[in-house]
Amino acid sequence: MAAPHTVHPPAHPIAMLAALGVGGVIAIQSRINGEFGRVLNDGIFAAVLSFIVGLSILLVIMAFRPSTREHLFHDLPRAFGDRRLTWWQFLGGLGGASVVASQTLTVPLLGVALFTVALVAGMTGSSLLVDRIGLAPGGQRAITVPRVIGAVGTTVAVALAVSGRFTQGNLAVWALVVTVVAGLASSFQQAVNAQISVATRDPLVATFVNFVGGLIALLVALMLEHVVWHHAWTMPPAPWEQPILWMGGPVGLLFIVTAAYFVAPLGVLLFSLLNIAGQLVGALILDLVVPTPGTVVDVRLVVGMLLTLVAVVIASYRRPVAKQ
Repeated sequence: MAAPHTVHPPAHPIAMLAALGVGGVIAIQSRINGEFGRVLNDGIFAAVLSFIVGLSILLVIMAFRPSTREHLFHDLPRAFGDRRLTWWQFLGGLGGASVVASQTLTVPLLGVALFTVALVAGMTGSSLLVDRIGLAPGGQRAITVPRVIGAVGTTVAVALAVSGRFTQGNLAVWALVVTVVAGLASSFQQAVNAQISVATRDPLVATFVNFVGGLIALLVALMLEHVVWHHAWTMPPAPWEQPILWMGGPVGLLFIVTAAYFVAPLGVLLFSLLNIAGQLVGALILDLVVPTPGTVVDVRLVVGMLLTLVAVVIASYRRPVAKQ
């Protein structure tokens, strides 16, 4: 007999709006981190600096929040000790590190549009699997027809939205693969961070664990890059000289806190779809206000954005439970 699925109440509008809004700032982060990696001539170094800035801000916040320190040093070890949390749930930072690293490494090669398509392709399929297995604290969520339509429809809609920006020429296949893998890891990251958030009753604890784990992984990657391949980087400009380049960390901090708090009521798939919709809106605004070379804002982009919003509505549909 198949295991019963947890019955979930309708998603709260505030949670949906938060997921949608933070998706918009991710489009900004992709643009910022991609430019940072180009300026430094080293995407991994740019990702390390982004994580350091985000972690530094988080430590300042925690210094003024005794409750968060209590949850970190008491509730977290207790949850691990009584097996409410296991060791692999502390690996969410690898997902965050892979997303930021892919932004800094591949956005200059793929552009924000194609980067978004590849990231979406990885996120949507893996979100269905993560929800089906029940890695998020909300328990198992069935792979229903509306959820499949929402996942597939979102990927198709995003591809249509950015099709006007595909250019002729050689495609960096490795960059495309790295971005898809980052999308796969992102769904896992959201699920395990939400588990830590629920177990410790504080999303900032999950955020701290995420930043520390991700920073360690990136530092190891940076060391290997320079010891093995002897890659040289360019020293970064001072924050007061080009402050925008240093904003990727704060944006990442905002995303991780939001995901840790709202994945539980929404589920990984719906949270991811709302993020995708927000990224499209953010990308459209960026392309209209601060366009990059090759930007195309046409009917396909607008129609794709609208289709994505429709797919999100379909995926969020839950059949009303009959009264007993």
